[in-house]
Amino acid sequence: MIVDTTAGKLQGLEKRGVQQFRGIPYARAERFRAPQPVEPWAGVRDATAFGPIAPQNPSPTEAMLGAQDQPSAEDCLFVNVFTTGVGDEPRPVMVWLHGGAFVAGSGHVVWYDGSNLARDRDVVVVTLNYRLGALGFLHLGHLDPAFAGSGANGIRDQITALAWVRDNIAAFGGDPGNVTIFGESAGGMSVGTLLGAPSARGLFHGAVAQSGAAENIHAPEVAEWVTEGFLAALDLAQGSAEALLSLPVAEILRAQSAIETRVQSEHDRDGGPGVGALTFQPVTDGAVVPSPALDAVRAGSAAGVHLVVGTTADEWNLFHLRDRLRGELTDDKLRSRVARIAGDRADDLLDVYRSARPYADTHGLACAVMTDLVFRQPAIRLAEAQLPHAPRVSMYRFDLASTAMDGALGACHAIEVPFVFDNLDRGGVEMLLGGLDEGARRLADRTSTAWARVAHTASPAGDGLSGDGPSDDGLVWPAYDLDQRQTCLLDREVSVVPDPEREVREMWAELGGTRS
Repeated sequence: MIVDTTAGKLQGLEKRGVQQFRGIPYARAERFRAPQPVEPWAGVRDATAFGPIAPQNPSPTEAMLGAQDQPSAEDCLFVNVFTTGVGDEPRPVMVWLHGGAFVAGSGHVVWYDGSNLARDRDVVVVTLNYRLGALGFLHLGHLDPAFAGSGANGIRDQITALAWVRDNIAAFGGDPGNVTIFGESAGGMSVGTLLGAPSARGLFHGAVAQSGAAENIHAPEVAEWVTEGFLAALDLAQGSAEALLSLPVAEILRAQSAIETRVQSEHDRDGGPGVGALTFQPVTDGAVVPSPALDAVRAGSAAGVHLVVGTTADEWNLFHLRDRLRGELTDDKLRSRVARIAGDRADDLLDVYRSARPYADTHGLACAVMTDLVFRQPAIRLAEAQLPHAPRVSMYRFDLASTAMDGALGACHAIEVPFVFDNLDRGGVEMLLGGLDEGARRLADRTSTAWARVAHTASPAGDGLSGDGPSDDGLVWPAYDLDQRQTCLLDREVSVVPDPEREVREMWAELGGTRS
């Protein structure tokens, strides 16, 4: 199958009954500047190999996924398309935004292979790379107006990729008028940011935010703190943005690692990112993200876009694993950690968690607090913000727990990803889950079906926009509202619960959900 795009013709490959077009350039990356147009090519371009990934430092999580096995290059802006071909009726399009804390990952991890979704769920799947870390999110506009918007270039890349989808996806059998964006972790945070980005308006019609919402946005003053530390790691003075253009990528990555280490420390970061925040993330500098994304969503920036949002049950267990293996976490240390978040309300917050989770040890309580701070409560706030403006909002919690490492991971961060793509047989999945069984396989079928239904009908339950009755496989998934707050719990046995852990949610609402 040869397709004709706005830049030229492409020849892909067929694998597992799906046409794959790999490594399609959607823009050119120039350091710290907005994505540039692609130069058209003559003849037929080979699209059978993935393009280079964004430059990044080693990451244990991404290494487990095989996300860093490919060569990297600054010019890394490529999309990959999975389709069953051009048919009579154009199919819904699902565009995946990968995770990796905005500093790692790529669009062609084996877990993200869109073949099963495309073949079995009648959709066209697009995955993509975007710039990461300092090369994608270092704020320099305050030092030199030539670099205005550099603090959100990774988001600019995603918007440019969505424009490529609008202009080209019909050639692959996709419907440019029915595009759903979905992403996990930094990808979910990207979804939330795009909901609030004016230049993304109209480029997508549905959104699924997995373990990420609309609050991972740096105010300019915080971004300037990161930039100052980044330049200091390079022995460059303030105002040295131009000097960064000629530095080797390895030096950029070294300085990036240095400022990340400083942010992850419990000390020496006054004025920097708060507890649980990322070092590099989109900046509200006015050029790309004019205002905090959540505020924009509340004001109707994504009116008409249906939304599914949720988290795993035990997000923070993955990040806390090293702490748990070190041994005991005393009550005093636990309270000290929580006080950095809740101040003099630390005991009140801990009392609510002890009541909700009476069998949790101190490690479990610490993880529960961080899961809510970083993931679950922001997801709830995003659902609340979009409710007045959307045809439908749906909420989920992924509860299937790993049995690996004596159950220490639980339903940890990223565990739902292979279920969404129905890719349980891919490398690393069985190790993460601690084994596969029929219950897990049934959940993968139901989860991937629900996500594709969002693209087809806006409702994961498959019953049009109401979703209040059982679908053809018995899945009941009511819409979310402020009265019932019905939440679908995805486990070996799927259930719906109104307002899970209500007391915890109410306490966070009382605290304001802010990070110290």
